[in-house]
Amino acid sequence: MRRAGVLMPVFSLPSPYGIGTMGKAAKEFILFLEEAGQSYWQTLPLGPTSYGDSPYQSFSSRAGNPYFIDLDLLEEEGLLQQEEYAELEWGDDPQRVDYGLLYQVRYPVLKKACRRLLAGDRTEFDRFCLEQWDWLEDYALFMALKDSQGGVAWSEWPDELRLRRPEAVEQAREELADEIQFWKAVQYLFFRQWSQVREFAHAHHVEIIGDLPIYVSLDSADVWANPDQFQLDETMTPTEVAGCPPDGFSADGQLWGNPLFRWDRLRAEHYRWWVDRVAFQLQLYDVVRIDHFRGFDEYYAIPYGDDTARNGHWCPGPGMDLFRAIGEKLGKPRIIAEDLGFLTQTVHQLLADTGFPGMRVLQFAFDARDSTSAYLPHCFVPHCVAYTGTHDNDTIQGWMDAAPPESVQYAREYLRLNKSEGYHWGMMRNLWASVADLTVVQAQDLLGLGNEARINVPSTVGTNWLWRARPGSFPAKLAKKLRHEMSLYGRLP
Repeated sequence: MRRAGVLMPVFSLPSPYGIGTMGKAAKEFILFLEEAGQSYWQTLPLGPTSYGDSPYQSFSSRAGNPYFIDLDLLEEEGLLQQEEYAELEWGDDPQRVDYGLLYQVRYPVLKKACRRLLAGDRTEFDRFCLEQWDWLEDYALFMALKDSQGGVAWSEWPDELRLRRPEAVEQAREELADEIQFWKAVQYLFFRQWSQVREFAHAHHVEIIGDLPIYVSLDSADVWANPDQFQLDETMTPTEVAGCPPDGFSADGQLWGNPLFRWDRLRAEHYRWWVDRVAFQLQLYDVVRIDHFRGFDEYYAIPYGDDTARNGHWCPGPGMDLFRAIGEKLGKPRIIAEDLGFLTQTVHQLLADTGFPGMRVLQFAFDARDSTSAYLPHCFVPHCVAYTGTHDNDTIQGWMDAAPPESVQYAREYLRLNKSEGYHWGMMRNLWASVADLTVVQAQDLLGLGNEARINVPSTVGTNWLWRARPGSFPAKLAKKLRHEMSLYGRLP
């Protein structure tokens, strides 16, 4: 079936409280998608962010971001009073997230809501804690300990806590009991609201595509609580970390710094940790995009402590063995493989063996005049998900302004772009007209925004994950125009 969707981070939804949330604006966006003939809303990872504010570097691979909890919904439930949050300072730029300010302001408000929650009927809360026990206990303890240690990474905690010595852990559970309950309550509120968003989406014929990073952050409850699943030495220090090798875009490569998996240990346990992880994501989303699919075939390992990725080397990944284990437990999960970048024949074979659709990114098609590029629409295959750009790309208008002149000219000629209607419409229309089963465009491109609305510039910190849409950005007139395009190209639900 030919379908279409829009990539829109939750944090980019309009909101008067500093960041997009799971409240009124989320439902209004879903209604826009329905009216516009869209079948999918694609989000970025929903986890709590750490230094750098990246959703791909989270304190937990399962927890939800406390910032996304909608305060107005808490007020409607009687968990907050409007004067406790409505008049607070949430930032002076409605188009940018101020994460530093959010950190200072949001948690005191949530603590008031959680105190009221825990003082009332706890039946549903207790049921949630029991159902999510396998990750929630460690996560809540981890966050309580992090606060008690001034917010530093767990690798800097005292040895008895860093190494999870039983006596110290039990003592911490007793001393930090109230804080642990707070962090559990925050997660209860998050998942209750997210469940409501997903139910609302389904009621309006919209499915949600989520995003699963292949790696987890070193400073996470995942690594602290499951060190045997990662390449750590006896002191719980990484031996090698993740990244990408040097290439034509970066002479030093990319040093991500994430701990690498111990695939031998995971294999011996029938990949239980990974199977559980994917199963959890499929409870949150209808479809899961797995980031850096190449890492399952081969992964790039860089010596821990290096300043660049120059000295890394390739190691074999789990390959099809992992996906057979996932299939045995979960059937045929709906997964999109992020297969971008330089791919070897073995990666192509792994993708074919899994049966997952890969990705095509239209902006990548015009780096050189290569009529055989897989990213050109005439080279698409139906079984793929085609994007104008991802969260790591510029917007279409931004790309047209900044790309090499020869690439821009090639795009104009190939796509027959018309400046008078906006280059973004011409590029999106070519995507919709392609044979790709599913197409996804960035919300910023629907609005014709430039570089100021770019979500992320890879390998940079401090200026990313900030863009927010203004209220009223997705009017009925835009939905009507988009629905007409879907009708023209056979993409209506």
